[in-house]
Amino acid sequence: MQTDLWNYCLNLYARPGVEQACLHLQGQGLDVCLLLCAAWLEQRAVACDERRVAQLKACAGPWQREVVQPLRQLRTNWREAATHDDALAALRAQIKSLELEAERTLLRRLESVTQGWPSAQSQEACDWLQRVACDAVHPDCDALHQLRAAINLA
Repeated sequence: MQTDLWNYCLNLYARPGVEQACLHLQGQGLDVCLLLCAAWLEQRAVACDERRVAQLKACAGPWQREVVQPLRQLRTNWREAATHDDALAALRAQIKSLELEAERTLLRRLESVTQGWPSAQSQEACDWLQRVACDAVHPDCDALHQLRAAINLA
């Protein structure tokens, strides 16, 4: 069943262990939106090459650095203080909502980049996750395995 990237991500993220794996990988400096896009492409057997990986990273990198990460950092910085300040807690909830919308926008942009990318012509495995995760110094193999297992169930 074909589905858009956003709905695929919502379904995948809801699977047991995926949220924890993604948050762990995010803590290692990986872009979860890029990882989820990689999972979507891998599940759809889209041919994987360095040029395409570079296109996705060029799309995601600036948006992550300039939009998503500052919102996430602000929300994280306010976590403790918001437990004692209702007004700050309400603002923090709004920041969280903005962060989610920024991630949704990024996923739409990533999906747009992939328009017209066909499935692989051969039966070779397309290891999108590994290619995207190679930016981490030592990507957590257990977390990647958890994500890959969830893809295979999708």
